[in-house]
Amino acid sequence: MSQVAVHAEAMTPVSAERLFDVLTDWPRHADWMPFTSARGGHEVGAELEAWTGVGPVGFLDTMVITEWTPGRRVAVRHTGKVVRGEAFFQVTPLPDGGSRILWAERVDLPLGVLGRAGWLAAGPVVRAFMGLGLRRLTRLAETVVPIR
Repeated sequence: MSQVAVHAEAMTPVSAERLFDVLTDWPRHADWMPFTSARGGHEVGAELEAWTGVGPVGFLDTMVITEWTPGRRVAVRHTGKVVRGEAFFQVTPLPDGGSRILWAERVDLPLGVLGRAGWLAAGPVVRAFMGLGLRRLTRLAETVVPIR
């Protein structure tokens, strides 16, 4: 099985702590990540579930939190049937009081050569949705108060 890596990043005038709070406000995930809703815990070992799709058509992405540094970083291991691999969000404070967010995924590709060929088409779409999601997240962080 081969792996692929993909990442996206964005900047915002919002503090790292506030951005992290909105990022990890799982019920609000659907407000910034297209076609995805999420729920889960807030500590190492806690489980997360994200449903990606439209209505009943989609897939469940199950995860376990492997790292939790409040205000800075959350990392997960994907444990589902469709998505396997690792991912993290890293929030870095900037000197002007704003922050930068990096979202990185290392995904296991199934189906050998067929999976790698499929990634040639899917990879740019995944990267585009990650970038769109982060831009929406930063705008949301500028306007809302986190639920939790």
